[in-house]
Amino acid sequence: MSELIFTDYGSLITTLKLALITTVILLVIGTPIAWYLSRWQSKWRVIVEAVIALPLVLPPTVLGFYLLIAFSPTALPGQLWQSITGQQLAFSFSAIVIGSVLYSLPFVIQPLQKAFEQIDQYLLDNAAMLGAKPFDRFCSIVLPMSKASFITATTLGFAHTVGEFGVVLMIGGNIPDETRVLSIALFDHVESFDYAAAHQLAAGLLVTSVLILSFVYLLNFSQDRGKPL
Repeated sequence: MSELIFTDYGSLITTLKLALITTVILLVIGTPIAWYLSRWQSKWRVIVEAVIALPLVLPPTVLGFYLLIAFSPTALPGQLWQSITGQQLAFSFSAIVIGSVLYSLPFVIQPLQKAFEQIDQYLLDNAAMLGAKPFDRFCSIVLPMSKASFITATTLGFAHTVGEFGVVLMIGGNIPDETRVLSIALFDHVESFDYAAAHQLAAGLLVTSVLILSFVYLLNFSQDRGKPL
């Protein structure tokens, strides 16, 4: 039993580490993408939006399969990674970080893009006329007006990464303390008919998901009524 708890503890640490790193990367790359899409008027915008939203409808194993091929030592991305780092990309922690970023990208970009589209361009133009630089305008106008959406995007990106299974299993395998996350640990318990341990993990993930979604809906409810959370 103690070995079981220790194994699940390692999976918990790997999961939290993966979700934290992935969320930070998502915010760094997702914010400029969402801003650009919110101001882009070209007809090609719908194509880019469709590609970004693809993980919402695409089976995770499909994305994981093609990433597994791309990350292999015989493919160009895998070869480049191995020549730079000296290590194989497939079945590594770095691989599941890249896969998680791609798979959770729409959960961060879409809330931010929606918030950016609601910001009046008139405010930004006036700030520019007063001499505010683009970064100043973003920090003084865009960021405060989009605060709730940033919290929503961060929460959804983190929570979605915690619950990943198909993509992580395909490109990361099941390596303890490296790529074995909670969802894979849960699958292992079910396969070994250890339903008591599986129930503990499943119940914990279920309660956590309910709490996170309740927080997001409470945040949106407060925002719609113009009240602080």
